[in-house]
Amino acid sequence: MNREYHRWFSPRLQRDMELLVFGHAGAKVLVFPTRDGRFYEYENLGLVRSLSEKIDAGQLQLWCVDSIASESLYCFWCEPAGRIRRHIQFEEYLLDEVLPLMRRKNPHPCTIAHGCSLGAYQAANIAFRHPGLFQKLVAFSGRYDLTLNVESFADLFDGYYDENIYFHTPTHFLPNLECADRLELLRNMEIAIVIGADDPFLANNRHLSALLHAKGIRHKFHVWRGRAHRGAYWRQMAPLYL
Repeated sequence: MNREYHRWFSPRLQRDMELLVFGHAGAKVLVFPTRDGRFYEYENLGLVRSLSEKIDAGQLQLWCVDSIASESLYCFWCEPAGRIRRHIQFEEYLLDEVLPLMRRKNPHPCTIAHGCSLGAYQAANIAFRHPGLFQKLVAFSGRYDLTLNVESFADLFDGYYDENIYFHTPTHFLPNLECADRLELLRNMEIAIVIGADDPFLANNRHLSALLHAKGIRHKFHVWRGRAHRGAYWRQMAPLYL
C-alpha cells in the first residue's frame, strides 16, 4: 500500500501541519481525527487496515489530516470568540492548502469528507458549507451542534454565540439555507450518517436527519446497537459506508 507523509508550514495557521496519505488512486477521502486524535489516529485504530482492499484496488485514497482542536474548539483558556476564529483558520488551511494538494496529486472527480466523533462534525460542517467541493459525506458518531449541553458534554462556547458559530453549526444554518444552487449540490451529494442507539447525541443526529429531509436532501441514516463510539465499531462501519 502506498503511504506518504507530508509536512509543511501553514501560512493560514502559522505553524507546521502534518498529514498521511494512504493509497495511490481512487476517490479522495479527507479524513478528520477525533477530538484528541492526530493525523496517524486512523491508521492506529486499524481503520486503514479495514479499508485495505478498497485502497489496494485503487478505489479509495485516504488523506488523514491533523487536528488543532486543542487550539480551537477545545481551547478553554481562550475566550469563545477566539476558539471559533481559530476553527475558521483551520477550515481555510483545508480549503486553501490541503484540498488543492489533493487535486494536484489525484485527479479523481470524487472527494469524500469523513470523520469519527469530532471528526464527523468537522466532515459534515465543511461538506455542508462547501457542497461544490465534495461529492460524498460519511460521518460516524458525530455531534452537529457544539452549543448543546448533553449529559457530561457541555456547550463548547460557554453560552457565547455569534455569527461565526451560527455558520459553523450545521443544525443551525441548514434550516435557513435557501440558495438554490447550494441546495442542488447538497441534494446530489451522497450522505451517510451513522450513530449508536445509546450515543448521547442520537437525538441531535435524528434532528439533523429531519432537517435534511425537510430540505429534500437525500441521505442514509443508520443507527447501530449500543453506543458504537469507538474504533471497534468504526472499523466495521468504514468498509460498509465508504
